[in-house]
Amino acid sequence: MKIKLGLVVLAAAMTVVSGCSNKAVYQNLQLNKKQECRRLPLTEYDDCMRGMDQSYEEYERQRQQATKQ
Repeated sequence: MKIKLGLVVLAAAMTVVSGCSNKAVYQNLQLNKKQECRRLPLTEYDDCMRGMDQSYEEYERQRQQATKQ
């Protein structure tokens, strides 16, 4: 699991360095998380997928609110 997480972080870092937007990085990370959920047993799949449909705009709005506090 640590290797997979490291690969995700590395991919995200490479994407940021290459000049992609924060939105693209967010979407890429969400896609990676969804792929990890698909590998889980069906009994854990729904819990894993919960919250994966959050848009970048909603995420950014929540992030901005949290940093203001």
